[in-house]
Amino acid sequence: MKIGIFGGSFNPPHMGHINAIQTVAKKMGLNKIHVVPAAQNPLKTPVEGPTAEQRLELTKLAFAQYGETYFVDDQELKRGGMSYTIDTIMNLRKTYEASDLYLIVGADKFEELSQWKDYSKILAETNLVVTTRPGYDMPESMDEMPGYLKPLVADFDFNFIELTTGRNIQFITLRDIEISSSEVRKWLRTGKPVEKYLPLSVETYIKEHKLYRNLGDRIDDFKKFSEFCANILFANKGINVRGFDLREITAPSEFALIASGTSTRHATAMAENVVIAVKEEFNLHPLSVEGVDEGRWVLVDYGSLIVHVFYDFVRQEYSLESIWKNAKDLGLKDPYVGKQ
Repeated sequence: MKIGIFGGSFNPPHMGHINAIQTVAKKMGLNKIHVVPAAQNPLKTPVEGPTAEQRLELTKLAFAQYGETYFVDDQELKRGGMSYTIDTIMNLRKTYEASDLYLIVGADKFEELSQWKDYSKILAETNLVVTTRPGYDMPESMDEMPGYLKPLVADFDFNFIELTTGRNIQFITLRDIEISSSEVRKWLRTGKPVEKYLPLSVETYIKEHKLYRNLGDRIDDFKKFSEFCANILFANKGINVRGFDLREITAPSEFALIASGTSTRHATAMAENVVIAVKEEFNLHPLSVEGVDEGRWVLVDYGSLIVHVFYDFVRQEYSLESIWKNAKDLGLKDPYVGKQ
């Protein structure tokens, strides 16, 4: 038996997910694939969207037409809390041998695997299948291996790495469909057609349950909301915090905030504190958060408001203020000036 494990938020599940699994199943000869929706990815900031139960139902709908090979496994949702891949693997190890398990991950996840809980144990308890895009340079020498992996490499040949743990890593190139869940969510919220990227049953469920709508019905006044977020940036010692009303120019949002941090860590911390404060005050998660890993340019998207937090040097490089020169400046004032 060859058993695949394919995890993710599936928020929502789309044709890119299906294409990836079908390609891997065919090339690897997998007999069964556990499709595992996560409760909460510990490396991702929570975002607005469907409930865990709704994501589970969406995932079941997405894979229902593809036969019994694809088993939607709800174990992580049942466990709740943060979802750790090693827990799922060890649960499956009660049924399967390590040599029979194949964890399917994208090339981006492969590069960051050392951030995962017990990653070395993962590489001992399951084989790895890394999906890549055309043009991706697979490692061809020890120098090109991710640092965390080098001590574990016993041998490698083109797209196959043999590990000292007894397991192996294989690379499979995907073609045709390149789309992300975050892009699908944005398109759903802006009314762009998505039928090319979603199974009909998934699209129908989303429409019937009114999922992925804009936040306008939950925030009465985005100008005041912008001022609230700006005050969080001021409170966290943001540098040159500015706000813009973009409604009279062409822009992806109605309002924008921009601030700088003294370091990438400071920039990331400011963005995270905005997310925390908004959740506490408005019981609202952002639609998406980008850039927190590097902290050079962190973008927090609340639909009609987008918050940009830069490492100051990077802010000068992109100069967003010049792009918004015809927009109305909100004239924000730091309420903490002169206070101890």
